[in-house]
Amino acid sequence: MASEFDFIQRYCRRLNQHTDLGVGDDAALMKVRSGYQLAVSTDILVAGVHFFLDIDALFLGRKAAAVNLSDMAAMGATPRWVTLGLTLSDIDDTWLNAFSYGFYTALSEYDVDWVGGDTTRGPLNIAVTVMGEVPQGRALTRSGAQVGDEIWVSGTIGDAAWGLAYLNCDVELDPEAQQYCRYRLENPTPRVKLGEELLALAHSAIDISDGLLADLNHILVASQVGAVVDIKSIPLSQALLNHRNNPSLWDAVLSGGDDYELCFTAPQSHQESIIQLSEKLCLPLTCIGRVTANPQQRELLHLSTDKDEVSYWSGYDHFKEPL
Repeated sequence: MASEFDFIQRYCRRLNQHTDLGVGDDAALMKVRSGYQLAVSTDILVAGVHFFLDIDALFLGRKAAAVNLSDMAAMGATPRWVTLGLTLSDIDDTWLNAFSYGFYTALSEYDVDWVGGDTTRGPLNIAVTVMGEVPQGRALTRSGAQVGDEIWVSGTIGDAAWGLAYLNCDVELDPEAQQYCRYRLENPTPRVKLGEELLALAHSAIDISDGLLADLNHILVASQVGAVVDIKSIPLSQALLNHRNNPSLWDAVLSGGDDYELCFTAPQSHQESIIQLSEKLCLPLTCIGRVTANPQQRELLHLSTDKDEVSYWSGYDHFKEPL
């Protein structure tokens, strides 16, 4: 059976572009460019909580990288370095080949160095730390939203949660919608380029991981402002539009999570520039509401469901859910 050190030699040694010393020592050595700050974020993916055990290992590797790169995108940071912590029940070369390939190819798409980490024996868990660079004092934060800002989202919302609902047998989908929604759940796209471009346009941003309204609420709380959101403006894929009369659809759209699209606020004067950016990136960017002065206001326009609106803003809490 291969050892921990075999794993490091075989899967973790890659050519690095931004690193003075990478995998193989007690620590990696990097330096941040002059005029930039270091942005750091860590995410943990737990088998049975964040992903199904039968997920394709290549997709899991890609997702482990993507959800962390998405955090950099939300800050407007350029991702540069990643470390990986991995617990495994045993060394399965077939699984590790696929996982590491998916992980590394996702990093390669954004020119990110894999600079180290750790591995040990145990139930399957994946911990990734990503580090990036952002111009000094210009990072997008949750606390920057201003009264009068428009609220925007990228892409379409609710696809990943609708895919999860299908896998949990809560909804029936045709084969094309099954494939699309499951792909969106298991293979998210980090909006790194969008985040970088928003440094010049947005006041605040967050990536949608816990649910659209829950993550928007983080911005509102941090910025001490309120919001009005027009439900009819939220962009939906065709897979979801086909189910727009299903009452549970709005659970997926408003509080489902795992989309890893960006939600951001920007002054109305930047609306035309944002539309031009959408065309430049070939990525839908949609205004769904506005920021208001009342910090207590959480208003949803055109919501046609009997469910308590307050519940949509709370999001998923790991420690309120049973194991």
